[in-house]
Amino acid sequence: MSVRSGRFRLYAAVAGGNFRRFATYRTATLAGVFTNTVFGVILAYTYIALWDERPGLGGYDQAQALTYVWLGQALLMAMAAMGGGFETDLMERIRTGDVAVDLYRPADLQAWWLASDLGRAAFHLLGRGVVPMIFGVLVFQLTLPHDPLTWLATLLAVLLGVVVSFALRYLVALSAFWLLDGAGVAQVSWLAGTFFSGLLLPLHVFPGALGEAARALPWSALLQVPADVFLGRHTGTGLLAVYAFQAAWAAGLLALGRALQGLAARRVVVQGG
Repeated sequence: MSVRSGRFRLYAAVAGGNFRRFATYRTATLAGVFTNTVFGVILAYTYIALWDERPGLGGYDQAQALTYVWLGQALLMAMAAMGGGFETDLMERIRTGDVAVDLYRPADLQAWWLASDLGRAAFHLLGRGVVPMIFGVLVFQLTLPHDPLTWLATLLAVLLGVVVSFALRYLVALSAFWLLDGAGVAQVSWLAGTFFSGLLLPLHVFPGALGEAARALPWSALLQVPADVFLGRHTGTGLLAVYAFQAAWAAGLLALGRALQGLAARRVVVQGG
C-alpha cells in the first residue's frame, strides 16, 4: 500500500469516526432538529411578511425566498457559520500545550482536522438538515429543482462551502497560538459568519456596495452560493464561475492556514527547546 493510499485511508477513518461520534448524541440531535424547525418557521413567516410588502425583493419570489429559509436551516449546522465545530477543541489543545503532540505525529494537523470536520458536517447535513427541509416542503410552498443534476450541483457547492467554512475556522483556532484566549476572535468570526453568509437575509437584498462586498467575501460561499445553485440562479458558465469562487477562497484560506501552522510549529519547537 502506497503512502498516499495509507494517508487517504487514515483521513477517511478520521471522518468516519467523527460521523459516528456525533451520531451517538441522539437526544442532542433531536433537540437540534426541533430547534432548527422552530427557528425556520419563525424566519419563514418573517419572510412571508417581508415579501408581501416587497415582492421580488433581491430577485426572489416568495416561494424562492421560503426555499432559501429552509435550505438555510438544512445547512446551518453543516456549515457551522455560527461556530460549533472543531475550533473549540483545537484552541483548548493549543492552550494546554497538547497540540505539541499533534504536531509531532506523522499525520498532517490541518488535514486531520479537515477530515474530522467533514465527518461532522456530513452527520449534521443528514441528521439535522433533512427533517427541517422536509417539514418546510410539507408546510410551505417551496421551489424545488426538477433536474437531478441541480441537486448534484448543489451538493458540490455545499461540499466546497464546508471546506471554506473549515478554512475560516481553522484560522480562528490557530489564533490561540498568539493570543492568551481565542474566544474574542471566535466571537468576531461568529458574527461575521452570521451576517455575511446570508443566514439572516439573502445577500442579494443588501444594497449597493455593501451587497457587492458581502457577496465577494468568503462567508457567502457557505449559504448564499449553494442556495443560488439550488434555486437555479447559476447555470452553465455561471455555475463554473461560482465553483471557481468557492474553490479559490478554499485554496487561499487553506494555504494561509498551512503557513500559520508552520509558524506555530516552529514556535512550539523553539519553546520546547
